[in-house]
Amino acid sequence: MSRLFKARVVKHTAVKGPFKVLSVGPLSEIIPPEPGQFFMLQTSSGSDPLLKRPLSLFRHRDGELQFLYRIRGKGTACLSRVAGGDVIEMLGPLGNAYPVPPGDFVVSAGGIGVASLFSLMENYKQRARLYYGARNSDELLMLDETKVLAKDFCITTDDGSAGSKGLITEPLMEFIGSSSFRESPMPIYACGPSPMLRALASIIKGKKLDCYVSLEEVMACGVGACLGCVTRTVTGYQRVCKEGPVFRIEDIIWE
Repeated sequence: MSRLFKARVVKHTAVKGPFKVLSVGPLSEIIPPEPGQFFMLQTSSGSDPLLKRPLSLFRHRDGELQFLYRIRGKGTACLSRVAGGDVIEMLGPLGNAYPVPPGDFVVSAGGIGVASLFSLMENYKQRARLYYGARNSDELLMLDETKVLAKDFCITTDDGSAGSKGLITEPLMEFIGSSSFRESPMPIYACGPSPMLRALASIIKGKKLDCYVSLEEVMACGVGACLGCVTRTVTGYQRVCKEGPVFRIEDIIWE
């Protein structure tokens, strides 16, 4: 099976504001994707934009691939205009997936970062303790669907418009420091803005916990050839599209 394939747009659903869910049906058999992997998507029928855009797998269900994304630049603006019945070219699945959790686990999501973590929670229902934060209620995405998948959850917003007011790393730090967590530590999976991941790295430093983070970088090829998405790690620069996007948090140099 080739990682390069064509898919037909099944539907394009508005979520809220600049956020949408794109559902496509591959026109040929594909390699089954795993949570944490991503695809490169053609954004228009022409040559502008020329390059595909990377999107994390949101959900793989009933033969459809779904992508939750934010309209941010020219590429995603063009992508937002594809409609049901259109055929687009795709490349994937790409990158490393999240390691399979051995039991219960912690999920730390920031804003659109929930897109990368949703399928992990869906694959292991009622096993995740979810910590989900955003700047405001408008950036908490698919909240009802995500809550159903979680064993327990904590919601925060910077402005207090939903959940508790504050950063999600604050209640997460409290939980990691609790006696119940120390007695039964769980792996942590995280995706979100760099400040959140940097704070998480500081919280667990020296605690010898399994923590995996999915990084976002601008990508051109998605297969490691262009070296356009490198990040600094303890072993040197590594490609987010090839050696990532999922890394152990202690392997990233956050300074």
